[in-house]
Amino acid sequence: MGEVSRFWRESVHRYRLVAHKCGNCMKVYFPPRDVCPICHRESIGKMKEEQLSGKGEIESFTVVHEVPSPFTRQRPYILAIIKLDEGPSITAQVVDCDPGEVEIGKRVSTVFRKIAQQGESGIIEYGYKFVLD
Repeated sequence: MGEVSRFWRESVHRYRLVAHKCGNCMKVYFPPRDVCPICHRESIGKMKEEQLSGKGEIESFTVVHEVPSPFTRQRPYILAIIKLDEGPSITAQVVDCDPGEVEIGKRVSTVFRKIAQQGESGIIEYGYKFVLD
């Protein structure tokens, strides 16, 4: 178990928003892809790693009131589709605000927060969430 958790903790991409950019059409993909779905064969070997800024804009959102375990402490929570400045859209939680503050078009930034914990003294899993700018 220790080796598995260390693998994830030490992974280069684990705590960074890293995408792949096609060197052929310049489209950015998150999560990273090995082959561009637009360029196909022409993209093989041309997909380059790109660090995303973590900045974006809310395209759509919903407020979730019925929360499954282990998220019961986070009721209600905001789930949004966020268009990143580099192009990709991702689904993520918006935190540290009231649901009434969230609007389509509002700017957001990435933060890394606790996602879940395996038992009382288990492994804590972290991931990206967003806060309003």
